[in-house]
Amino acid sequence: MPGLWFDELSVGQTFDHPIRRTVTETDNLLFTTLSHNPAALHLDAEAMKDSEYGRVLVNSCFTLSLMVGVSVGDTTLGTAIANLGWDEVRFPAPVFVGDTLRIETEVVELRDSKSRPEAGIVTFVHRAYNQAGTLVATCKRSGLQRRKPA
Repeated sequence: MPGLWFDELSVGQTFDHPIRRTVTETDNLLFTTLSHNPAALHLDAEAMKDSEYGRVLVNSCFTLSLMVGVSVGDTTLGTAIANLGWDEVRFPAPVFVGDTLRIETEVVELRDSKSRPEAGIVTFVHRAYNQAGTLVATCKRSGLQRRKPA
């Protein structure tokens, strides 16, 4: 099992996830239409030619999902009980079709679950960088994580 138990995590622990992902036009189109987001800035290349970006922006919800999804294999796969929430979601720079994203995750808080002694609550900070090393997305994510069985 690739995920880590709550007991195997420590504050300050950082993961530089080996999976890199180049965002495609299909990724953006499918995610945008599946989530019923009709914004021209994600779908209309012609209209975006005259924008400050000059091209279509990748849907930020796709970027968030990719950033968290890439982290799962190294951190919570098979050991998570539940995702408790995302906080402080930020997109300091745009993502464009053709950008290759690299993700890193840091453990920033660990605490015992008051209601579930077999689990703890972990807070991660996820960060996504494009191929130029520019920070394009960040968020805090809290989850209920299993302790290692006795």
